[in-house]
Amino acid sequence: MKAFVFCLMAIGAFGFSQTHASEKDAWAALREGRAVLMLRHALAPGTGDPVGFVLGDCSTQRNLNDTGREQARAWKAFLAEHGIDEARVFSSQWCRCVETAQEMNMGPVTEWPALNSFFRNRGDGPQQTRETIKLVNSLGQGAPVLMVSHQVNVTALTGIFPASNAGVILALALSENPAIPEQGGRGRAPRACRPPHTGPRRWAPRRGSPRARPPARWSPPRPGPDAAPR
Repeated sequence: MKAFVFCLMAIGAFGFSQTHASEKDAWAALREGRAVLMLRHALAPGTGDPVGFVLGDCSTQRNLNDTGREQARAWKAFLAEHGIDEARVFSSQWCRCVETAQEMNMGPVTEWPALNSFFRNRGDGPQQTRETIKLVNSLGQGAPVLMVSHQVNVTALTGIFPASNAGVILALALSENPAIPEQGGRGRAPRACRPPHTGPRRWAPRRGSPRARPPARWSPPRPGPDAAPR
């Protein structure tokens, strides 16, 4: 698979991206139907799923918190900035994914079982990945395609470990074992897709920025559930 592998994220009122290929080319491909956007659900504190998990019963699952809902809602304005006002939206059947897709407000949400988490049943991963590839490649022309899934699904398809609410733009046609482009001349593919503010331990305004203080919702990174696969 020829891949843009363009990691991006929308948080609160801020939209930003980390570019692993040409940002302009990646966005153009997504708008024109030559690529798709696959993202991990927004923040849902915890790891895996509770004992007694029941598909379709959100009371038995990990769900988005208020921060997660804010993250998901921020995608609409972020995508609009790049010329995408509506999309064909596909989601895992897990409640945290469906809610992320709904809060994005980009169009009707279609549930795809192939996007369901296989965190507990890793043996299902290869088959679900192949099914995802088949479903995406069979889509006809239309609005841009957005998929909301889980860390294990994104990693299986791209080799990238995304943070919650992070997404990857992938060039079509999808295939197994994608060729991930090198980043920044380092000679290796990126292994993680995180928002820029997860790296520094202290916040500092960008050079020339009038902002004197960090965003109200910013907090220094620390080990926690957001780093765990789910």
